[in-house]
Amino acid sequence: MNITDIPVEGYERVARCHDKATGLHALIAVHDTTLGPALGGMRLWNYKSEEAALFDVTRLARGMTYKSAVADTGLGGGKCVILGDPDKVKSPELFEAMGRFVEDFGGSYITAEDMNIKIVDLLHVRKSTDHVAGLGREHGGSGNPSPYTAYGCVVGIETAAAYRYGSKDLSGKHILLQGVGAVGSEMARLLKERGARITICDIKEDRVAELCKEHGYESVDESKHLSVDCDIYAPCARGAGVNDETIPQLTCDIIAGCANNILLEPRHGDVLRSKNILYAPDYVVNAAGIINVSVERHPGGYDEEIAMEKINRIDDNLTEVFKLADEQEIATNIAAKRLALKRIEAAKQPS
Repeated sequence: MNITDIPVEGYERVARCHDKATGLHALIAVHDTTLGPALGGMRLWNYKSEEAALFDVTRLARGMTYKSAVADTGLGGGKCVILGDPDKVKSPELFEAMGRFVEDFGGSYITAEDMNIKIVDLLHVRKSTDHVAGLGREHGGSGNPSPYTAYGCVVGIETAAAYRYGSKDLSGKHILLQGVGAVGSEMARLLKERGARITICDIKEDRVAELCKEHGYESVDESKHLSVDCDIYAPCARGAGVNDETIPQLTCDIIAGCANNILLEPRHGDVLRSKNILYAPDYVVNAAGIINVSVERHPGGYDEEIAMEKINRIDDNLTEVFKLADEQEIATNIAAKRLALKRIEAAKQPS
């Protein structure tokens, strides 16, 4: 196994791992541990290059820092990615090697489940390191984070609706969900329960057809989804979907979804503000998964009641972001970052 550090300004440590025996090629980024050890999920994706993977892992790690700071989890921000085809590279040996890579960080990074990673994969990781969170209840963890993340996103959507429309009531609101994986599909179900009109899309067309048949949703081809006139747009797939090309096509009042790094660049928050589109910053809205996992660190172990109480505070945190943005006449993504940095700086001050 060959582990080498990659200098990245503003990050505590970024490293790559190559393991010939298992074929593992992975990156771990630890952004900031001021508030606690960096917790962030493990993502497996067939990146076009290591450069693309490095771009992704560093953006995600930084986002986790801000997410945990705003959500008051007592954790810092980090992330890891494995490069490869999810259908080809998985093996118990590869994940055990990944555990050794995590262990090399000495506890400054804690990994968890993310895109294309399952609990069974994390169990293999845990054979080589104790720095794993989000395992099943039967293994002493908090279980699958997806339902909690979905619920927290719905809380965020209701908060954004209240700020824009004056009420959390979603009855009759047309919500377009891009991406109906584990989180997005649960969001669709919860939003329909609240009376919203739901249109879904995904690159997996069979998944869309199945959900429409089961729940009566409307659907649109993923490549044409921005043509749908909607009240609320919920990006729930990969990030960077709000950019120079897509913003002119948007017809919504609100953007609030579970995807990470929804904006391609920070300046796109200013563009949305100029268009009077209320953007609910992704790492504030989608924080419930990390909040739920963070409760595993509480004295006495995981307690769902404590987790749900903290998840419902997404309402307060997002409202604070919206008010700060209005008061300072800045984009909501900048307001969220300022709030996160304020909390990190406060932790650095002597008590």
